[in-house]
Amino acid sequence: MVILSRTYDLLAWVLPRTEKFPRLYRNTITRRLLDALLDFQELLYEANAAQGSKRLTYLRRADGHLDKLRLYLRLAFDLQWLTSGQYEHVSRMVEEVGRLLGGWIRESS
Repeated sequence: MVILSRTYDLLAWVLPRTEKFPRLYRNTITRRLLDALLDFQELLYEANAAQGSKRLTYLRRADGHLDKLRLYLRLAFDLQWLTSGQYEHVSRMVEEVGRLLGGWIRESS
């Protein structure tokens, strides 16, 4: 599935960037950002394996984690941990994943 591949690409892009975030915030904001992204990816795999209403439940939970990811990325940009170019790039990646997720949710409803 394309969304699984794009989510992996997003994770592979985000992980090295978080290594440069301030050490002071690695156990708070950085951890929450990574947890949201990893939980999102795991829920997609669980949804892929599920059927019916259970699949839709996983997809809606994944949507919540995607919203959290957007929040933490915006915060990282506002705190100048990401450059404007990096933020634009990751925002496009998240937007694509969000569109793919929205399509999957509509298809599963």
